[in-house]
Amino acid sequence: MKKKIALVTGGYSGEATISYRSATTIYNHLNKDKYDVYKIDVNPKGWFYEDGTGSKIEVNKDDFTLPLNGHKINFDAVFIGMHGTPGEDGKLQGYFDMLNLPYTSCNAATSAITFNKRYTVAVAAMAGIPVAKSVHLFNHTKYNLDDIASSLTPPLFVKPNNGGSSIGMSKVTEPVQLEEALEKAFKEDDQVLIEQMIKGREFTVGVFKSRGEIRVLPITEVVANKEKDFFDFEAKYGGKSTEITPAEITEDWKSQLETNAKKIYQVFNCRGVVRIDFIYNAEENKPYMLEINTIPGQSDASVIPQQVRASGENLEDFYSKLLEEALETQ
Repeated sequence: MKKKIALVTGGYSGEATISYRSATTIYNHLNKDKYDVYKIDVNPKGWFYEDGTGSKIEVNKDDFTLPLNGHKINFDAVFIGMHGTPGEDGKLQGYFDMLNLPYTSCNAATSAITFNKRYTVAVAAMAGIPVAKSVHLFNHTKYNLDDIASSLTPPLFVKPNNGGSSIGMSKVTEPVQLEEALEKAFKEDDQVLIEQMIKGREFTVGVFKSRGEIRVLPITEVVANKEKDFFDFEAKYGGKSTEITPAEITEDWKSQLETNAKKIYQVFNCRGVVRIDFIYNAEENKPYMLEINTIPGQSDASVIPQQVRASGENLEDFYSKLLEEALETQ
C-alpha cells in the first residue's frame, strides 16, 4: 500500500514565495507509484489542501488529518518544503513530534538552534569549527555604534539573526554605513548579527543521511557576478551569481570541506538534507563555517538539486531516500 505523504509548504514569512517554488519541485519528483502526495499550504489564513477542483479543505490541526470525500486521511510522514517560520525554526517539528509523525528535517531543537545564526556559530565554535568574529544585537537592548565599529574590522556583514534567503542583509565597508544597515536588518527581525568578513571563496555543501550513513553531495562554489558585491537575495534568486558544481578545487580543499561538513552534521544532530555554507580562506588553508540551512531550497535552479544531478542521481530517488530515512528512524 502506498504511503500517504503531506508536503508542507508556505509559511508565515517573506520566504513563503521561495517555499512554493521548492514545493513544486519536490511534488513533481516524488514517486507517485510509492506515495500519495498531498500538498498542504500553511499560511496566516489557515492550513489548507487544495483538491483537483480548486476547492480548499482545511487540515484538522488537532491531529494533522485531512477530511476528504467523507474519509479521514492519516499521513504516514511529512515532507517539509517550507523556508522560514514555522517550518524551519522548529515550531512545526515540535508539533509533529507531539503527534509522533515522522518528517524529513532536523528535529525541533536542532532547527531552532540553526535558525538562530548567532547560536549556530556559538555551538560550532565550541566544537572547534572555525567561524567569523561577530556581534549579536537585540532590538530591545541599547548598543553603541562606536563600540561595535571598534570591536570588528570592516568589511562587515549585517543580517537578521533569524531567517534566510539573505533578506535584510547588507555589506558594510565603512563605519558610517553601519546605522543604515542595522535599520534594514531590524526591519526583518528583532535580533541582528554583525559578522566580520572572511576573505576567500564561498562554497556550499549538501549533506544528508541515508540508511544511517552521512553522505556529502558534490560541492558547489558560489560566485557573485561582478555587479553584485556579495551573495544577497538578488544574487541567489535573480540570476546575479554563478554556481559551479562540482567546484573546481584541490583534493585537500575538498577533503577539508567534506570533513567539516560531516562533523557539523554530527555535532548539530542533523537529519534529512542540510546545506552548509563556508568561506575557504586560502592564506590560512582552512574553511570557515557561515551558516547551516536545515530546509535548503529545492527549486529546479537551487543548489541541492544541482548537486544531486552532479552526483549522477535523480531527484526522484533522492527524495525517496529522505522519506525512507524519516520513516525508518523516527
